[in-house]
Amino acid sequence: QVQLVESGGGLVQAGNSLRLSCAASGFTFSSYTMGWFRQAPGKAREFVATISWSGGNSVYADSVKGRFTISRDNAKNTVYLHMNSLKPEDTAVYYCARSKRSYSIMSRVAYDYDYWGQGTQVTVSS
Repeated sequence: QVQLVESGGGLVQAGNSLRLSCAASGFTFSSYTMGWFRQAPGKAREFVATISWSGGNSVYADSVKGRFTISRDNAKNTVYLHMNSLKPEDTAVYYCARSKRSYSIMSRVAYDYDYWGQGTQVTVSS
């Protein structure tokens, strides 16, 4: 069965960095676009970044562009989110997700993803 397991969250001070990991299993990882989303308390889940199945292309939310980098290692079945210059407004639970179809185009829309991890908490203090 498809499993996505996030790790790497924690409590950090503003301006610092974190790297989130999402280990995938149960499917051919290298064939699927992957995404990161986040949800802050009392807010809707929002798009953060997505990366193509090959890793050659990526798209970011405006709020994280220039600070976050999404990457993947298809040999390790893992997708990463490198977060630099963290701000208190980045505080949220971060989720990785798999696109519904193999070899699909990248999407900012949660509906286009069918499997989700359990989430990892990121808290940024000011």
